[in-house]
Amino acid sequence: TMKYKDEKYEKAERGSTKILPKTVLLILLCGLSFYLGGFYCGKNKLQVNDVAKAGSSYNSPQSVSFPECSSDYQDYTPCTDPRKWKKYGTHRLTFMERHCPPVFDRKQCLVPPPNGYKSPIRWPKSKNECWYRNVPYDWINNQKSNQHWLKKEGEKFIFPGGGTMFPNGVSAYVDLMQDLIPEMKDGTIRTAIDTGCGVASWGGDLLDRGILTVSLAPRDNHEAQVQFALERGIPAILGIISTQRLPFPSNSFDMAHCSRCLIPWTEFGGVYLLEIHRILRPGGFWVLSGPPVNYENRWKGWDTTVEEQRSNYEKLQDLLSSMCFKLYAKKDDIAVWQKSPDNTCYNKLSNDPDAYPPKCDDSLEPDSAWYTPLRPCVVVPSPKLKKTDLESTPKWPERLHSTPERVSDVPGGNGGLFKRDSSKWKTRAKHYKKLLPAIGSDKIRNVMDMNTAYGGLAAALVDDPLWVMNVVSSYAANTLPVVFDRGLIGTYHDWCEAFSTYPRTYDLLHVDGLFTSESQRCEMKYVMLEMDRILRPNGYAIIRESSYFADTIASVAKGLRWSCRKEQTESESENEKLLVCQKKLWYSSETK
Repeated sequence: TMKYKDEKYEKAERGSTKILPKTVLLILLCGLSFYLGGFYCGKNKLQVNDVAKAGSSYNSPQSVSFPECSSDYQDYTPCTDPRKWKKYGTHRLTFMERHCPPVFDRKQCLVPPPNGYKSPIRWPKSKNECWYRNVPYDWINNQKSNQHWLKKEGEKFIFPGGGTMFPNGVSAYVDLMQDLIPEMKDGTIRTAIDTGCGVASWGGDLLDRGILTVSLAPRDNHEAQVQFALERGIPAILGIISTQRLPFPSNSFDMAHCSRCLIPWTEFGGVYLLEIHRILRPGGFWVLSGPPVNYENRWKGWDTTVEEQRSNYEKLQDLLSSMCFKLYAKKDDIAVWQKSPDNTCYNKLSNDPDAYPPKCDDSLEPDSAWYTPLRPCVVVPSPKLKKTDLESTPKWPERLHSTPERVSDVPGGNGGLFKRDSSKWKTRAKHYKKLLPAIGSDKIRNVMDMNTAYGGLAAALVDDPLWVMNVVSSYAANTLPVVFDRGLIGTYHDWCEAFSTYPRTYDLLHVDGLFTSESQRCEMKYVMLEMDRILRPNGYAIIRESSYFADTIASVAKGLRWSCRKEQTESESENEKLLVCQKKLWYSSETK
């Protein structure tokens, strides 16, 4: 195994006792960097990444090896771990939010697949069925079979596309929704978020209609809703609206949806609805089906009184009006509200000093969304944004290559740079396909671009039968609004921590200089162990890195049981190399 102690640091520690001011300065700097979320002050963490510093001296295949985790870790989600829930509060379900393990408690082992795991069924067949052994959850089957969500047949789970609010199947439900919102049919609406998504049947149906949905659900002790969604090949992420903002920028989604998602929208000063308001684009739509919509005809089945449901509906309507939503359409069990497309409504509200909710003050950055607490105030879109509202945004697919106005909010960003980035990624994607012909075939469905700028790779692969989760580092320039403005989806994340997903959920991970840019903060072995956790067996990683890091990464990859080969970049640069890796399928030695 690798040695993480460096001789020169031992010398430095011995020498430092002589010079007190240096020690004080070091402690101060260390404390400051800890506060900023940098590296911890301790023997193993003081140095910048030891593995990285070793560079190509760690070439031997035996240099790193990782043990297997025990089989009870097959569904391990480090930052949303049910084993640790009792340590956190139950108020507003905060225990279901992200709580990552401290450095000393991080697992340094390989997460095994369940016994009997098979390569997932290929898209588009996977939309309707998956192998039972890959997500062996009896509980969800027993609970949900009466709702037609899924049923077990032999070795498979079958997804008939039902749900509490769509007994006639999800397609009939979405057809009715499209009748109420014609913008779903003409390319106006392209991105959506589904809160409390079940097994993501709504998001799955919308894919066929050219709408890309992020399905959001919390980690649950029994239900693996997000795991089912990703196993089906439908975009999804672990998350819950609780006490912190969702990891998305303001004014990003064209549409948000809740189908009997049990989120108490009118409680806690309406903060959950205020968060939906923040992430919706001006002119965007919020769709609600289930209580209290259509309470007049439905209340008897809801174990409540008609008066209580009428009161709930009126409270909801008042709250929505107070944050500049207008009722857009309503029929049967579906109600649709539209967020104000411009700022005239907010200007009227701000004249009333007693109005609730108040406007957020300037101290709160609208796009700050990584461990940022929810606040009971309205995020008013910046008046300088003239073309970010839904009506002014070009229709899909034109919007993919139109320069969004928010490019100019990125330091050094402009239209020319955006166009150059697009053409650069077209060239790179072509080269990747030569090196890895599986891209564009049915072998690759779920893709993650781990540190994108403008979603260039996702845009270049848009005609292939795959979707891309575009990740923007919470420490990098804020380019995620541009990704959403293009009609793509993504999230903020800090790669010093585990990602909000289950193990074995992505077919391809792409890294572009991540280790170079984050080596000051994150240890490479933990980032690569996390990549291994979220990669499916037989899945691929394309790692684009400086030559300085490439050999070290290759030796850690061997310890992960990956097979890698080093390739030239499209420009055959000496300073940058590509590693094309594949994760092997292996089974836990406990279950053999």
